[in-house]
Amino acid sequence: MKARTLIPALLIAFAATGCATWDNMSSREKSAATGAAVGGVAGAVVTDGGILGTVGGAAIGGVIGDQLGKKK
Repeated sequence: MKARTLIPALLIAFAATGCATWDNMSSREKSAATGAAVGGVAGAVVTDGGILGTVGGAAIGGVIGDQLGKKK
């Protein structure tokens, strides 16, 4: 794994640890945060660490996670 791919993935994973207060989050919020993290990592991998791909993947993943969490 190249550094350009690894660094954004690690930053997203580190940012997700800021959601350590899972107890106070609704199911929808948890799903959105998880979707954003997974989407950001996927976007970074697909675009070989590109910033636009990472941010775009996180945004799309967050929206998908939000919509999936709404049904719980």
